[in-house]
Amino acid sequence: MAMLKNANCQAASFSLNILGWILSMICMGLAEWRVWYMESSSAPSRGLACIGMWRVCTYQHNSPHGRVIACHRYSYSDTYLPLDIRIAQNLLLAASLLGLLGKVLTVKGLLRVYAGHRQKNTICNLFCASGVLSIIAGAFIFTAVIWNHHSVLNEEGIRFPPSFHIPFRPDRQETGTTVPVAALAAFLMLLSGLLTISFQLHPNNQVYPEVSQV
Repeated sequence: MAMLKNANCQAASFSLNILGWILSMICMGLAEWRVWYMESSSAPSRGLACIGMWRVCTYQHNSPHGRVIACHRYSYSDTYLPLDIRIAQNLLLAASLLGLLGKVLTVKGLLRVYAGHRQKNTICNLFCASGVLSIIAGAFIFTAVIWNHHSVLNEEGIRFPPSFHIPFRPDRQETGTTVPVAALAAFLMLLSGLLTISFQLHPNNQVYPEVSQV
């Protein structure tokens, strides 16, 4: 009965983990990690640039053809990318893979419990391993978020190719709308990982009253 109750708690934690993982995957494809305002630049550089981990998009509002949007994707062979973006790319990819592996382990553990298996140590190991992987994944996402915020605060520039029509450093820059979503994803991953481990360890830490011998 206690094991089944624990499995229900693990299922609730698994739902949080799924939500965090989905949000992290969405953030990987969005470009609004950094927003560059190029107000004093000459055309065609004048406008707005949204810089993500895998692409950059420029928005030119004063174009004779109306609002022009141009997006350029990155690849690992692009040498102009700064170190922080390169590391963040790897961190986000690793977080997505670790999160996926953690979910596989959680599903295996839940299936064993609901199927009535009594191999408690094996089930405990599956849940604990899943929790650790979720915590590591959340930490990776948080690291990418913090490093991105640090680059914005230091007003660091990026030497994009001339064909992108983006200056090395904008007039001003700020963190984009993707950052809070990524931070929420990291928080959910960390929270679910901690809950997964705590739910699993809790039954072993129960204190039973001592029965006095008469």
